[in-house]
Amino acid sequence: MKAATVVPGRPELSAVTELPDPVPQPGELLVRGLWVGFCDIDRDVTERARGVLPPGQDRMVLFHESVGRVVHAPAISGFQEGDYVVGVVRRPDPLPCEACTAGQWDFCLNGEYTERGIKGLDGFGAQQWTVEPQFAIKVTPGLGDLGVLIEPASVVAKAWEQADVIGRRAYFAPRHALVTSAGPIGLLGALLGAQRGLDMHVFDHATEGPKPDLVRALGATYHTSLDDLGCEPDVVIEATGSGKVVFEVLRHTARNAITVEIDGGGVYADSVDGSR
Repeated sequence: MKAATVVPGRPELSAVTELPDPVPQPGELLVRGLWVGFCDIDRDVTERARGVLPPGQDRMVLFHESVGRVVHAPAISGFQEGDYVVGVVRRPDPLPCEACTAGQWDFCLNGEYTERGIKGLDGFGAQQWTVEPQFAIKVTPGLGDLGVLIEPASVVAKAWEQADVIGRRAYFAPRHALVTSAGPIGLLGALLGAQRGLDMHVFDHATEGPKPDLVRALGATYHTSLDDLGCEPDVVIEATGSGKVVFEVLRHTARNAITVEIDGGGVYADSVDGSR
C-alpha cells in the first residue's frame, strides 16, 4: 500500500512510500483510508521536528485527522464492514498516570502519552490502517467523508464542554457568545455555538474572501472590530492565539464571562469577571 511518510524536521525527505499492507492484531479493525486533514500540527511535525518517531522506525506515517471505512471488524467489536470511522489521536501512557487511569488522557500528567501521526505512533495517511475498537469513532452514515472534520471539531467541542464545567461552579445562563478567528477552528466553534441556540458573533480581520459569508451562513454575525459587537459575550472561544487579542477580548466580556483559549497544545478555560 501507499502511505505519506515523513522524518520529523526533515521536510525534504517527505515522500509517498510503499509499505506492507497492515495486518490487524486480534480485536483490531482494518480500515480503508478515505480522507485526511492537514493542520499546523502536521506542518510542525514535518518542518519543525515536533514529531517523535515510533520505536525502531526511521520514518513515520503522517496525519492525525482521518476518516475511513471498515474493511474488517471482529464480531464483538461493535463495528461492521462498511462503517465510516475516525481514529482517536491520543492514547494513554502505558504506566498509566492518574488522569489516564480515569480515562482523561488528554490531561496526561507525565507526558508519556502517544499520538497517531505525531508522537510515537504511525498516523492515518495510508491507504489502509488498523485501530482498536475503543479508539475508533463511528461516523453517522449521512456525514460520510465529512467525518474527516470530527477530529478538529472535537477540539472546539471540548472547549464548549470546559465552558460548561466552569459555568456549573455558579449561576451560568449564557445568551451571547464570541469566537475569535474565522479560520477552520473558529468556524467549527461558531457552528457548535449556533447549535446551542446562542447569539453567535465571530471576530476576524478579513474584509474580503469567503470568511464573512461563511460566518453568516452559520447564523452568526461577522465583525472586524470588537468595538462593534453590540453585546457583552458571556462565553468566548479564543482561537487566534494572539495575546493582544486575548486582552482586548477581556475588555468586552460580560461580568463573570467564561473565556476558553484554544491552541495547538490544548484547551484552557476559566471564569473572568468582566466588570470594568
